[in-house]
Amino acid sequence: MKTVKLSSGKEIPILGQGTWRMGEKASQKTAEIDALKLGIDLGMTLIDTAEMYGEGGAERVVSEAIGGRRQEVYLVSKFYPYNASYQGVINACERSLSRLKTDYLDLYLLHWRGSIPLAETLEGLQHLKQAGKILDYGVSNFDTDDMEEAESLAGGKEIATNQVLYNLIHRGIEWDLLPWCQKRSIPIMAYSPVEQRAFVNDSRLKNIAVKHNATPTQIALSWLLHQDNVISIPKATNPQHIRENFTALDIDLTEEDIKEIDLAFKPPSRKMSLAMR
Repeated sequence: MKTVKLSSGKEIPILGQGTWRMGEKASQKTAEIDALKLGIDLGMTLIDTAEMYGEGGAERVVSEAIGGRRQEVYLVSKFYPYNASYQGVINACERSLSRLKTDYLDLYLLHWRGSIPLAETLEGLQHLKQAGKILDYGVSNFDTDDMEEAESLAGGKEIATNQVLYNLIHRGIEWDLLPWCQKRSIPIMAYSPVEQRAFVNDSRLKNIAVKHNATPTQIALSWLLHQDNVISIPKATNPQHIRENFTALDIDLTEEDIKEIDLAFKPPSRKMSLAMR
């Protein structure tokens, strides 16, 4: 699995597994655990979760999926903005660690901005990092002005990544946020990279997909996987979809393919509000 290097020097895989909407229904728990295990077996060892997902339920699902395999996994979780005070982030992290049945997170992210000053949040994250509870920290749903503000604060230059909505339908970050982060070697972590399977029957991608003996969804994912400093975390529970996500790594898009994609899914021509979900 190809990796990108964080500012700390640690490496993170460019393709992982998301867990949004997991841990919400007991009837789906076994399938969700099996899905994550399959992904790990294939090589998608990056797992992204959050205390918000199923109000801790997704973290509990993840804990069962990685049982006995913690050292194989790059584990990411996120905390609510209302838990972003100095003590709040420390307490939230301890709860997540308990649910995940681990003593550290590889990466811990502020899920989105709230009313608590960023300086206080960063202070709490610094404490967790120094205590070995987290190896790196970052943010999610931050636009360029948010990143600039954070960078100016104590501990802000240690922000390792920014997790945002990014896919062929939502390309707004290419105008300013993506270049800003790339200039500073801060990887973008793309959530909803295949837009909840929106590309399954996309006629604009079918011709390219046929050339590569692939699906339109795989082409959409491959487009992200071949970008510099971009990480993708598609969520899937269907075993076929999980395997398709993994094999998208092997698709080698040509310059002509990229041009065709750009004609169908226009890059931004102006600054756009940060898309969120």
